[in-house]
Amino acid sequence: MRIISRKTLINFWEKHRETEQALKSWFDEVSNVIWTSPNKLKEQYRNASIITNKRVVFNINGNKYRLVVDVEYRIGIVFIVWIGTHKEYDKVNIKEIKYVKTY
Repeated sequence: MRIISRKTLINFWEKHRETEQALKSWFDEVSNVIWTSPNKLKEQYRNASIITNKRVVFNINGNKYRLVVDVEYRIGIVFIVWIGTHKEYDKVNIKEIKYVKTY
């Protein structure tokens, strides 16, 4: 999958160093797969939450952080929408959040 954008992850882990290795691993794994459906994604990431047909939430670093993405299965692109702590995640409407550069 093509991920847009790695820079969002880098900016986040520069402020939250404990997430660096987990986010690098996630990026490397996702960059080397092709998901054609939410079911295929769940085969690899059983703990991922499928929120809508394209919105997915990944637990990062022992569930301390959440990574929200939109997956365009047909064209093989993952858009990073939001990343933050679990506490911050509890305060947002995950179905309606739009990409906003915060880091």
